[in-house]
Amino acid sequence: MATQDFLVELGTEELPPKALKTLSNAFTQGITKGLADAGIQHGAVEAFAAPRRLAVRIRDLADAQPDKSVEKRGPAVKAAFDDGGNPTRALTGFATSLGVTPDQLDTLETDKGAWLVYRTVEQGKPTIELLPQLIEQSLAALPIPKRMRWGAYRTEFVRPVHWLVLLFGNKVIDDTVMGLKAGNQTRGHRFHCPMELIVPTPADYEVVLREEGHVIANFEERRDVIRAGVTAIALSEGNGQAVIDDDLLDEVTALNEWPVPLLGRFEDRFLDVPAEALISSMKEHQKYFHVVDGTGQMLPLFITVANLESRDPAQVIAGNEKVIRPRLSDAAFFYDTDRKARLEDRIERLKPIVFQEKLGSIYDKSVRVAALASKIAAAIGSDPALAERAAMLAKTDLVTEMVLEFTDLQGIMGQYYAANDGEPADVASALNEQYMPRFAGDDLPTTLTGCAVAIADRLDSLVGLFGIKQPPSGTRDPFGLRRASLGVLRIIIERELPLDLQTCCEWAAANFDNLSEQDTATTVVDYMLERFRAHYDEQGIGAEVYLAVHARRPTRPLDFDRRVKAVEAFRQMPEAQALAAANKRVSNILTKQGGDSIGEAVDSALLQDAAEKALAEQVAGQADKVVPLFEQGDYGSALSSLASLREPVDNFFDQVMVMADDEAIRNNRLALLNRLRNLFLRVADISLLPTAS
Repeated sequence: MATQDFLVELGTEELPPKALKTLSNAFTQGITKGLADAGIQHGAVEAFAAPRRLAVRIRDLADAQPDKSVEKRGPAVKAAFDDGGNPTRALTGFATSLGVTPDQLDTLETDKGAWLVYRTVEQGKPTIELLPQLIEQSLAALPIPKRMRWGAYRTEFVRPVHWLVLLFGNKVIDDTVMGLKAGNQTRGHRFHCPMELIVPTPADYEVVLREEGHVIANFEERRDVIRAGVTAIALSEGNGQAVIDDDLLDEVTALNEWPVPLLGRFEDRFLDVPAEALISSMKEHQKYFHVVDGTGQMLPLFITVANLESRDPAQVIAGNEKVIRPRLSDAAFFYDTDRKARLEDRIERLKPIVFQEKLGSIYDKSVRVAALASKIAAAIGSDPALAERAAMLAKTDLVTEMVLEFTDLQGIMGQYYAANDGEPADVASALNEQYMPRFAGDDLPTTLTGCAVAIADRLDSLVGLFGIKQPPSGTRDPFGLRRASLGVLRIIIERELPLDLQTCCEWAAANFDNLSEQDTATTVVDYMLERFRAHYDEQGIGAEVYLAVHARRPTRPLDFDRRVKAVEAFRQMPEAQALAAANKRVSNILTKQGGDSIGEAVDSALLQDAAEKALAEQVAGQADKVVPLFEQGDYGSALSSLASLREPVDNFFDQVMVMADDEAIRNNRLALLNRLRNLFLRVADISLLPTAS
C-alpha cells in the first residue's frame, strides 16, 4: 500500500497561552485515535503548536484503509431449506437483505451444526476521504471550556480561525474544515512576515516557517531556545543565574513565535522588598524571569522574552523597565505601609471576614485553631504557647496591603511581618508553614510549631464542615478537604509525629457548639483513613494491602503507614499466600463457631495430635517473640518472624480435625486458632490478601 506524509495546520488568532500545550496534545491524540479506529497505518506523529497555529504531521500515512474480510452468518442449514431442498423464507430473506442470491452463500461447519454464511471483502476507503471528518471530530472534542463565535459565522472555537492547510504528500486535500477551504498556504510571523507562504510538502513545514516566516513551529524546540537564551543572557551579567520556573517557561513559549530574550534592570532599592513580592510582580503580571547570584540572592535584573527581533532592542528593554517600575514601587509601598502596624493589632480586623456562614468568621476559626494547635503541640513535644500564638496570628496577613494585592503571598508575608515584629522564630516560620504542603509533593513544615498549626488548621476545617453536614461531594470540594486530609497524613507520617487522629478530631470537635453530625470526629477519621487508599496507590502498593490494614482501623497515621509497609513486604514473601489462605480459613471457622465468644487460652493437656502440639508450641514461642515487636511498632520484623508458622499451620490443617466430637478438645483447638489469628491481627487482617486460586 502506498504512503505519503500528511500535514494539517489550523491557523487562528492568538490561542490562550496556558491552554496551548493541552490543546495541541488533545488535537494530536484525537487525530491518531481516529486513524487507529479507522485502521489506517502510519509512521511517526509530530505535533506543532505556536500562538497562532495548531498543526500535526504524520509520516508515512497509508493512502487507504486496508481491505477487510466480512463474514455474516445466516440461518442454520436445517432451517434454510425445506424437505424438498427449496430455500425457505429465512434463507431468501437473509440473501435479499445482502443483495445476493442463495447460491452465493457459503457453508460454515461448527460444533453446533452447519450454517450458511456470506463472505466478502469490504474495500477500504481512501484516506483523503476520511481525514476531513476525522479532523473535525478531533477539533470538536478539544477540552475548551467556553467556545466563541465571530463575525457572521456559526463556527465555534476557542479563538477565531483564519486558514487551513491540508496536505497529503504534495497534494491539497480538497475539502473544508470548520468552514475553511483547505489549501497549502500558511502564514508567517505577524510582524516579521505578514504574508502567506506556500508549504510544498509536509516535510517542508517547519523549514518554511522558520526560514521564511520567522516562526519556530515546534513547541519543544521553541521552549529549548528560550531556556538557552534566558540562561545565556543571565550568565552574561556577572555569572547571574536565571530562575526558570517550568510553568512560566511553558506560558512564555506559548506567547512567542520568534522568541528573543532581553535583559532589563530595576533600581537596587527594590531589593529591600521581600524577594517573593518582587518575583510575584514580575512573574504573574509581566511573565519575566528573575535572576539570582551564586548564593541565591536576587539581583536587580529581569529577563523578558520579546516576540520579535527589534531594530532597537534598547527601546524594548526601556519599555519593559518602565512597565515594571510602578509595580515594584507598589510592592515597596505596601511593604513599608504594612510594617507600620503589628500583626497582633490586626487580629480584630479578622472578625468581619466570614470563613463559613455556620462556622463563623476567620477570627472565630483562629481562636479554635489556637486552642487545638496548643494541644497538638503538647502531644508532639513542642511548645503549646508558641503554637497558640502562631495560630492567632496565622491569618492576620490576609488584611495586609501586600496580600490584598498579591494573594499568592499569604503566609509568606506573614512570616516576614512576624519577624519584623520581633515574634519568636518558630512563630514567624509557622505563619508560612501553616499552608504546607500546598500541593502534592510540596515541602512540609520544618518546625514542630508549624506542624501543629498546619494540622490544627486543616482539622478544624474538616471537623467543622463535616459537623454541619457539608462534606465534599462528587467533584465539589470548595474548601479543599481532600487536599487537607492528605496534607495532615503526610505531615504526621513524614515528620513521624505520634498523633492519633481520633483524639485530635475529638479535640477539634470540642471547640464547636453547633455541630449537627452525630459523632463528627469518627466520621472525619473514617474519611481521612479512606484517603490513604489513593496515597498508597500512587506508591504502587495494592488496594488489598491497604484494605488488610484498614480492617484493623489504626487511627495513628504513622502506625498505619508502618503496618502498610510491613504488610507490603510480607506480601512479597513465599509464605504469604499460604498464610493468607490459612487466615481466611481460620476466620471462616471462628465466625461460624461464635467469633468473639471464643477465647485464646490453650490447655496443653487437651492437645492430642503431634501437629496441633507443634502448632501450639510454635504459636506460644512466636507470641513471646513478636508481642514486644508489636509494642515497638516493628511490624516488619514481627511479620517476618510469623512467616515461619507456615509449615506448622499447613500440617495442622492437613492432619487435625478442628471440629472434633469432644467439645473440650474442639474448643481447645478453636482457642489455638484464635490465638494464631490474633497474632496476625495485631498488624492487619491478612486474610484479605490475595491467595492462590
